[in-house]
Amino acid sequence: MTREVKIGSVIVGGGRIPAIQSMCTTKTSDIEGTVGQILRLEEAGCEIVRCSVLDEADARSFQKIKDFIHIPIVADIHFAKKYAVLAIESGCDKVRINPGNIGKEEDVAFVADCIKAHGVPVRVGANTGSIEPEYLRKYGKNEHSLVESALYNVGILEKHGVRDIVISVKASSVPLTVKAYRLLAKRTDYPLHVGVTEAGTKEMGIVKSAVGIGSLLLDGIGDTLRVSLNEDPVEEVYAARNLLRATGIDENFVDVIACPTCGRCQWDSMGLAHKVQAFVRPYSVKAKVAVMGCVVNGPGEASDADIGIAGGKDCCILFKKGKIDRKIEAERAEEVFFAALKAMLEEKC
Repeated sequence: MTREVKIGSVIVGGGRIPAIQSMCTTKTSDIEGTVGQILRLEEAGCEIVRCSVLDEADARSFQKIKDFIHIPIVADIHFAKKYAVLAIESGCDKVRINPGNIGKEEDVAFVADCIKAHGVPVRVGANTGSIEPEYLRKYGKNEHSLVESALYNVGILEKHGVRDIVISVKASSVPLTVKAYRLLAKRTDYPLHVGVTEAGTKEMGIVKSAVGIGSLLLDGIGDTLRVSLNEDPVEEVYAARNLLRATGIDENFVDVIACPTCGRCQWDSMGLAHKVQAFVRPYSVKAKVAVMGCVVNGPGEASDADIGIAGGKDCCILFKKGKIDRKIEAERAEEVFFAALKAMLEEKC
């Protein structure tokens, strides 16, 4: 159980469902482009969004952006204390900093005073590229140096009175990421932002994130998460939602199960499965739908599905909770199934 930290209108920690984050790829001072991307992220299910601060124009953009969006916005700061202060004064809901690259301790103290004055939380991030030299020499590049480096930087902020802190210890290595977070979870009760950094392009990035973040979520570790992809950030949000669903943390969704098919399959069950997945995406209800290749797999193997379909060469069967509801001629199967599926989902709404 971690302590609670309030980020704008979102509270993380305290045993809540982890909040889904993503990061804009636009130049933050491009107000129109940034707002447009954030609104798309909101629609996909993003709950917290982060934006880079490269210059003064970026730092001054947060209030203008907040006038049009509905989720908390985080300023991502590196190296420049003045940009951190400007972003906070411009209305960001949280800052992401690494005290080690802000400058001398008096510079960190300057930022800390602003953080306290405006009551915003801060994420302290350590990754394998920003380990403090002292710990790198002592431990090498491993989970111990990552965690010690993160906690050292947390200690600097604590020294100057900052208490609303979220911590991350990311690596591009999945095993190292998991070991680091497991160690960190034993050492602190601050909320943890989990993710595998630099995970890569969509295909491999989702796999690495599923293994890494999924392992941590099943351990009960993680209060916010980001699936980092070299991709449209909306894809990060979809992947994160699916992770929460696959780990059983978020049960308010329609689970579409489908067999991989084999030589027994004599109809386009794969095509229908994709159509069903797209159809149910807008529904936030707990339900299970099965698309099975043949009567060998369905309804028996999908007996717990609220509704399902299994195909044959000339006809399909529609089943509910493992019991055959009706037989349908092949040419009408899709139409009848979608009508029954919609009725079931609307009843649950």
